[in-house]
Amino acid sequence: MKDILRIESITQVHDFMGFAKPKHPLVSVIPAGKHWFDRDVTDTRFVMDLYNISLKTFHTGSFQYGRNAYDFQEGTLVFTAPGQVMEFDEKLEQSTSTEGWTVLFHPDLIRKSSLGSTIEEYSFFDYESNEALHLSDDERTALTDLVNKIYMEYSQNIDKHSQELIVANIEMLLKYSKRYYDRQFFTRTNLNKDILSDFNRLVKQYYNSEQPFTNGVLTVKECANMLSMSVNYLGDLIKTETGRNAKDHIQDYVVERAKNMLLGSNEAVSNIAYSLGFEYPQGFNKLFKARVGLSPSDYRNLN
Repeated sequence: MKDILRIESITQVHDFMGFAKPKHPLVSVIPAGKHWFDRDVTDTRFVMDLYNISLKTFHTGSFQYGRNAYDFQEGTLVFTAPGQVMEFDEKLEQSTSTEGWTVLFHPDLIRKSSLGSTIEEYSFFDYESNEALHLSDDERTALTDLVNKIYMEYSQNIDKHSQELIVANIEMLLKYSKRYYDRQFFTRTNLNKDILSDFNRLVKQYYNSEQPFTNGVLTVKECANMLSMSVNYLGDLIKTETGRNAKDHIQDYVVERAKNMLLGSNEAVSNIAYSLGFEYPQGFNKLFKARVGLSPSDYRNLN
């Protein structure tokens, strides 16, 4: 069994890596060439109570990211939120690149700022490792400039403006990352359409089986698991491709299927609800009326 190491502070990170005492207790920029894991960590699982934004600086090891023909090759960016687990199956080796970096910050840094209340909107913190952001050279340069500003801000004499400027640059880093993820969704459009087709196929297969009786209404999480994707990545991909979220797509399919069942049979509304995975008919009635403007019974009688 792997050991579990919980990293709770910036100071603990610096101690673990053998760095000097941090210049700021809540944020640190680790440049390329600083060996994040210059030791064998194959028997260790890391849980950090910090936000982590890393431009990849290693070239071997199992902490790698999937690529396909639509991706840029100049850099790979990964985001993790507090409480997420990282583990490595073999010792990592550093690349010779000087372009990489890691930004670590404690939630307390942003707690009283506007970013503290909006950071959950940056859904890529919950993407899987193979859903990482692949950057063009220009994109990497733009983000690195922001990271350098963060480093310079806490490396000089800290004053009453420091915290606000550090947080502002982190927020800008996240905003640009969101833009670049949107670009990645766009440049992967052919691949995304395949995933959208697979998603729609899964929804149909689910409701053409007996699974709704035993498992209930299909969820986005179940679809993501079947597609080997994170919930957030699948949701963002579908929203980018269609303008509607994944849950809406599932509910649209359920309502259309319900319409056919209402008009094509004399089955009781409650039985139709159960066959579609609803534990209680009231839940089905509420969804149907919200989408159609009529209760299931009124819809049947109207037609």
